[in-house]
Amino acid sequence: MTTHFSVANAPTNTVLTLQRYPSNQESNLQAWDAADEHLLKQLSEESPPPVRTAILNDSFGTLTCGLKSFAANWPLWVETDAKTSLLGTQSNLQTNQLPSEQISFLNSQDPLPDGLELVLLKLPKNLSYFKYQLNRLSQILPQGTRVLIGAKAKSINKSLLALIEKNLGPANASLTYKKTRVITCIFDGKRRELDPALTWSVPEYQLTMHNLSNVFASNKLDIGARIMLQHIPQGDYNTIIDLGCGNGILGLRAAQLNPAAHIHFVDDSEMAVQSAQTNWIENFNAEANVRGHFHWDDCLTHLDPDLKADLVLCNPPFHQGEAITDHIAWQMFLDAKRRLASGGALQVVGNRHLAYHVKLKRIFRNCETIASNGKFVILQAIKD
Repeated sequence: MTTHFSVANAPTNTVLTLQRYPSNQESNLQAWDAADEHLLKQLSEESPPPVRTAILNDSFGTLTCGLKSFAANWPLWVETDAKTSLLGTQSNLQTNQLPSEQISFLNSQDPLPDGLELVLLKLPKNLSYFKYQLNRLSQILPQGTRVLIGAKAKSINKSLLALIEKNLGPANASLTYKKTRVITCIFDGKRRELDPALTWSVPEYQLTMHNLSNVFASNKLDIGARIMLQHIPQGDYNTIIDLGCGNGILGLRAAQLNPAAHIHFVDDSEMAVQSAQTNWIENFNAEANVRGHFHWDDCLTHLDPDLKADLVLCNPPFHQGEAITDHIAWQMFLDAKRRLASGGALQVVGNRHLAYHVKLKRIFRNCETIASNGKFVILQAIKD
């Protein structure tokens, strides 16, 4: 795996050491992509002075570290919805001995500052979230502010440029560099309103769901969750963790079936955790401050070390941004084992072809198939 990153045509010829977070993850994926390179290459060729700059969707801090290597006093506001991105950026700044002064870290719902002079944005996979980000920028940017959007060339088409123009201002794309392009948008000065969270019902479980824009399966049950909901364990559980909770649907159903249990909702996405908390309050109101607990975290890394679970429910993602990977599932399974009490269970749903049973047997030395259909399988492993 390559960890040394340099910016083409950069005046300082700085070579950065960049790693994904956590650095010990089981993958060979590098911490940046060609769109990061393209954005920094363009800026290095322009040699702009350090101006008040917002960076959105900087996966592991490549853009942040790049600008700080150009000028240590570059004032930055770095927004991310992913805890791994936040931790990765902070770690890479420290590794490269770059100053964190004049950097403000924001989640995807924190207020953005007034008076920004430049925005760097990586195109997210979720276009609803992208629209939300454009609308958010329209509420605070001065008219004429330049927004540079890095993306794969194959992702850029007339409809995407029209989306940008409708929600922020006129846009045009650069020439291709390493199969990427940089879209330049000039803010037109028109303020846009944010779309409300999507609201939908799950009548078979008497639940009402709210989803913010960057939450998986935004307006319906995904098919993996649907089969998992039919097989949520019911018993003498004190502590249940919904790991990778998304909107919290698995934890909500577990709370219905296990009315004495405390439910911990955990996700890498701040919007997911916020959606899960909203859904808990909506569906359990009076119990909200007693049984429901909410954690924006990299798997289970930073939870109270004394927290032990009787049951962990998990519907693992098999992608991180544009990258298809199983290292997140590995980390989830390992973290679950560490957090489970003796005799506690991890119950997982996943596509059959992902072969999670192999991983679970290696980690737990046991694995039972609870249910399956043509596409999905539910597996359960017990901690000794």
